[in-house]
Amino acid sequence: MSVIDRFMQTVAPRAALRRAMAREKLAILGAWQGASRTRAGLRGWYPQARSAADDTLDDLPLLRARTRDLVRNAPLAGGAINTVVTQVVGTGLTKAPKVRREVLGWTEEQARAWQAKTCAEWELFSGSTRCDVTNHQNFYGLQSLALRSALESGDIVTVLAALQRPQWPYRLALQLIEADLVSNPKLAPDRAGLMGGIELSEAGEAIAAHIASAHPGFATANTTWTRVPFYGGTTGRRNVIHFFERRRPTQVRGVPYLAAVIEPLMQLKRYSEAELQAAVVSGAFAVFVKMDPEAFERLFDDKSKETLIKDANDWNGGVSGSLDGPGNAINLLPGESIESATATRPNALFDPFVQAVLRQIGANLEVPFEVLIKHFSSSYSAARAALLDAWRFFRTRRDWMTTQFCQPVYETWLAEAVSLGRISAPGFFSDPLVRAAYCGGAWTGDGPGSIDPVKEVEAATRRVALGTSTREAESILHDGVSWEEKHAQLVIEENARRRDGLLPPTPAQSQIPVDPQQDSTTAP
Repeated sequence: MSVIDRFMQTVAPRAALRRAMAREKLAILGAWQGASRTRAGLRGWYPQARSAADDTLDDLPLLRARTRDLVRNAPLAGGAINTVVTQVVGTGLTKAPKVRREVLGWTEEQARAWQAKTCAEWELFSGSTRCDVTNHQNFYGLQSLALRSALESGDIVTVLAALQRPQWPYRLALQLIEADLVSNPKLAPDRAGLMGGIELSEAGEAIAAHIASAHPGFATANTTWTRVPFYGGTTGRRNVIHFFERRRPTQVRGVPYLAAVIEPLMQLKRYSEAELQAAVVSGAFAVFVKMDPEAFERLFDDKSKETLIKDANDWNGGVSGSLDGPGNAINLLPGESIESATATRPNALFDPFVQAVLRQIGANLEVPFEVLIKHFSSSYSAARAALLDAWRFFRTRRDWMTTQFCQPVYETWLAEAVSLGRISAPGFFSDPLVRAAYCGGAWTGDGPGSIDPVKEVEAATRRVALGTSTREAESILHDGVSWEEKHAQLVIEENARRRDGLLPPTPAQSQIPVDPQQDSTTAP
């Protein structure tokens, strides 16, 4: 009992009893209104508390199919996926190797030399289409494809295959497997240790992926499944990268990015199509010809009358022919008339309503609706706030992309480069700490751009002058290119301009004239 309860129990026992009875009733009803079983808005709502696999795996095939259909046919859905892929990957995420010198015991010169050699080898591998099993995309194109597939399908499995190609030093090649192909052998039901085509250990670690030879939509009796371990049994080499976002501790497969907004996106698509069609129909102008009954009897013979009556009777109220023409004339029967309806299309409330729905969709997708629809009509401050909020989401997704997909590929490639002797890395395979020191570095991508370059450059200059930022950080934030690379290029350009006489000569240092008769040891 609280101090107030004890006080009221002494001075007002009946009031204290009522307080105690009310407290017991509240305990029965529940402390959280969201858990109430009697409130009108919550009555009859009893969702089941199930595992992540039960809540996800059965619905995944339909979620994937609907998401892909929306991306293909709904502009808003396709635009949302395209925006995330463009902002997160863009022209590609590049690796800038940077070793931990204190672990390796290297000097700055040794580290720079090793990083330059490794960067050149990495660019050889990542910039070639031979890193792709299909020999179609380089590593930066595969990044875009992997992210797009993970957003549309929920996840994607990448097999780090070993493929020997002529006149090519590396065997590593990436094979992207669509999510539908990863399934239980013979489409067997999920069970403990095998869920959604992923084989799990007793601790819940993913140890193997089962990959079908044909898409489930075309599966036949001859379809086979291949078991691919995530890691090699003796070498420990990574064989599989399962790229997805885990939102529950026991989640095995990923959920499409648009899963929670599939219904509003589909309804918006239908509403937009209905409004567009209504506007087209309202814009079709029809001329109705009304005839005088006496003139009809006097001017037309029986055959012409039959033709006109038949055409009038066959009219179903629509505009015959193509709506591409300027209009259509329709004959009415004698005595018939038509009342013209006021055109209500285009609907003046269409855009405000769509934007209201888009705000809710954008909140779920973590993309402000201004960025989602590529329309900035507010002030500079509001537009910048929207872009900054979106950029935080894109940075988070970029970190997810580099950690779960790019870095594992880089580490696997580096291990092969060291084993082939193309890169010297003493202690790489003997000490995990030394190996981690070799695998360090930063992944950089395209910058967020700017709304007002003058203001943002001034702010960047002040941050560097104040010491709260560095030239390297500001350079990467601007366009994703490191400061050192720009500095080296600037040195080359300035020396070339000075050599070719495009810059004014450096002024000579001014000298103070000295009196030759004055003793140099005498103070002036």
